Amino acid sequence: MKILMFGRGVIATMYGWALEQAGHEVEFHVRPGRAAHYGDGVELDLLDARRRPWGRRRTGEMPLRFREELTPEDGFDLVVLSVPHYRLTEAAAFLAPRIGSASVLVFGNVWDEPLEAVAALDPECVVWGFPQGGGGFGSDGVLRGTLLATVIFGTFGRPPQERERAVRAMFRQSGFRVREQPDFRGWLWTHFVSDAGLHAQGLKAGSMAGLVGNKAGLRRAMRTSRELLALLQARGVDLRRHRGSVLPFRAPAWLTATILAWVLAHFPPARANFEAHADPETQEPKVICRDVLAEARRLGVPATGLAAEELYFIHSGPENP
Repeated sequence: MKILMFGRGVIATMYGWALEQAGHEVEFHVRPGRAAHYGDGVELDLLDARRRPWGRRRTGEMPLRFREELTPEDGFDLVVLSVPHYRLTEAAAFLAPRIGSASVLVFGNVWDEPLEAVAALDPECVVWGFPQGGGGFGSDGVLRGTLLATVIFGTFGRPPQERERAVRAMFRQSGFRVREQPDFRGWLWTHFVSDAGLHAQGLKAGSMAGLVGNKAGLRRAMRTSRELLALLQARGVDLRRHRGSVLPFRAPAWLTATILAWVLAHFPPARANFEAHADPETQEPKVICRDVLAEARRLGVPATGLAAEELYFIHSGPENP
């Protein structure tokens, strides 16, 4: 496939590397003037767990091909759209007149109504997925992170259509396992409030890396996300369809925190993922927490755990939408 990664963020770069390694033609769209700033490539230090549960370390420089303009005649088969949730609508509107017949994989957090968030795009062209990996750029410019074996794909109550099946097949061919979520709207929002619980404590600890070995912070994160399950129900999510996703929050917080702490201590891919999120200035965690708390207050749903940490995210910086 001829693939365009929208932006040169963490997820776009990591998965762009994996797809290019599998033989696909990958380019990166960046804002005018950014290509010169980024240079010809990026240094990677990844733990690739697609074929080994404990991961295989991959290091070296990844050459990048940038483009600062985009037209329907460019002939891309797939655009991977992985941006912060508060930039999704803007990005979809930008892409709509420029991508021709390409499929668009929405590949990240969504907190608005999903179809409304990308309303500018032809819904028949949109594929919904979620990465199972992450990381961050260090102060030295090196991208450190983890690629897990599974990628989540979903629909809204119907079987995958032809474009969706083609994208799933492409990820399988690239070494990933595909897991389906038929109620993807509910799954996205469940994941979002899970992130809010963890990010609130990560912000309190200085970054997500500060939660490694921090059982007290992990317990508070589990309690916060458990309280936010009521917010999901207020938004119309049927939690019975997401028993596996919500089980860690319904279990005793001390038990879940103990298990998670053990996983972070003994499972290198999980630890590497948390430790790579070490930048205290990253804005997205703050905006996730802020937006969840704002929605809880709008709907009159108690969110005392998240509100208790509001000091750490009330000012979300220059990217405040």
